[in-house]
Amino acid sequence: MKILFLHGWTSKPGGVKPTHLANYGHTVFNPALPQDDFDEAMRIAQAELDARQPHVLVGSSRGGAIAMNIQTDGVPLVLLAPAWKRWGKARNVKPGTLILHSPQDAVIPFTDSKKLVASSRLPASSLIVVGYDHSLTDPESLQTMLAAVARQSLSQAA
Repeated sequence: MKILFLHGWTSKPGGVKPTHLANYGHTVFNPALPQDDFDEAMRIAQAELDARQPHVLVGSSRGGAIAMNIQTDGVPLVLLAPAWKRWGKARNVKPGTLILHSPQDAVIPFTDSKKLVASSRLPASSLIVVGYDHSLTDPESLQTMLAAVARQSLSQAA
């Protein structure tokens, strides 16, 4: 499966999460996104999405905000502690989006994801509670991300 992974602020390509996805046989496109220019990061993400035509888009923190602010059309989203209140203008996500977040996140409040689910009129099951901190790099979080990607891929095929 082809996955476009948009990393978070102060992160870079090749981190734990995209590497985990690649280790399970997925083709992961993980472009470098500038930290100081959100508009340029969105342009890069949009160009990658258009060129690569992934089956699923995963956005982590700021990468989740980028994913919310580009034209994803039929590509399903998996957002990891999306930083939508800090970056971009989008305040809702499209139907079918899955959000993974830890209640212990000290960077992006868990309540932000609860508000996003409510404002987007997603079912409560769209918010998957997992992890111990913002990074979501513990084994359970990595496996949950992998399962969410598989679930989204199946929903796209249906």
